[in-house]
Amino acid sequence: MFFNNKDVNSTKNDSLFLPQIGEKRLNLHLFLALISKRVIYVLSLLVIFEIFFKHMKVVFFSCLIFTLGVCSFAKGAELTVYSFRHYESDTLLFKRFTEETGIAVHLVKSKADTLLERLKAEGSKTRADVLITSDAGRLHKARAADLLQPVQSEQLNSRIPAHLRDPEGYWYGFTLRARVLVYAKDRVFPEELQSYESLSDEKWRGRVLVRSSSNIYNQSLLASIIASNGEQSAYEWAKSVRGNMARSPQGSDRDQMRAVAAGLADVAIVNTYYLGLLQNSESAKDRAVADKLAVFFPNQDGRGTHVNVSGAGIVTHADNVAGATQLLEFLASDAAQAVFPEATYEYPVVKSVEWSASQKQWGDFKSDSINLSKLGILNALAIRTFNTAKWE
Repeated sequence: MFFNNKDVNSTKNDSLFLPQIGEKRLNLHLFLALISKRVIYVLSLLVIFEIFFKHMKVVFFSCLIFTLGVCSFAKGAELTVYSFRHYESDTLLFKRFTEETGIAVHLVKSKADTLLERLKAEGSKTRADVLITSDAGRLHKARAADLLQPVQSEQLNSRIPAHLRDPEGYWYGFTLRARVLVYAKDRVFPEELQSYESLSDEKWRGRVLVRSSSNIYNQSLLASIIASNGEQSAYEWAKSVRGNMARSPQGSDRDQMRAVAAGLADVAIVNTYYLGLLQNSESAKDRAVADKLAVFFPNQDGRGTHVNVSGAGIVTHADNVAGATQLLEFLASDAAQAVFPEATYEYPVVKSVEWSASQKQWGDFKSDSINLSKLGILNALAIRTFNTAKWE
């Protein structure tokens, strides 16, 4: 067989080309296999990342919910109380409340008017949840300044008499004090005394002591006389009593009693619990003062003796309203109410709670049943009446 050059070359080239075709096919298979592995690898990574991020999302939101829950719990586990009261027994009551509820109480003490001004200045940024202060006149001021919010509590409404709390639940009285006549046992017969109004009689000229008209206790007393007798009669009473004073108004209720015991005057208008503090004082001098004095409850044939309260309300911008309500309900409980007669010689507002030995010694009395919120409403008029009567 003969072959030409073209055939020879073609044969040669074909023999060389066939292995190259096989190699390229092999390389293609290898390439495709490699690509497939990488695609599978990438897809696997995507699946892993998707699963991972799903779990991370769950973990993230779980942590977020947990954190918010912890913050909410921490917020609900404490109360800030602004209080004018300065008794150690109150601090012990707050500790007992914490033990029973797990709610810590942060106590801030200051003068009554200072606390009101502080709440006004702090506004919505205040940390206060509860305001505790003395006298319905001050509590009414707090409500009028929009510093308190109404409380919804059947327990409080059922335990605290209606006239000792705000009609709409803005504040509640928790301790009761009577503003009475204290007299020198060796110079005054109880039969000589009848009422607050009787102190305007000329026979008491130079024999009466009362503190300044700037004192909220006297302002509320005069407000009760205005409510009962009218503005003009209240003015005449204030003018006459000021004329019967043994000295210009000065000092505290205890200072008035010390002066009566010392013979400077015969009768003073004071709150009962101050006498209880003197009677049970560690000071022998204070007890000696109390031994010379006796209590007379005025107006027993009429409207009854003027009473007032130390009370509390929930601050308008309180963070922990539920906890604050719990604290108010705790203060109205039998356990808390039983502390006040023995520790501060204030009367309990819950009638079923027993009085202290000192209070029993003073005797039972009829109290004025006027709603104490009215005393706050009449406070400005009482101050003007005092000023007109020149009772400084």
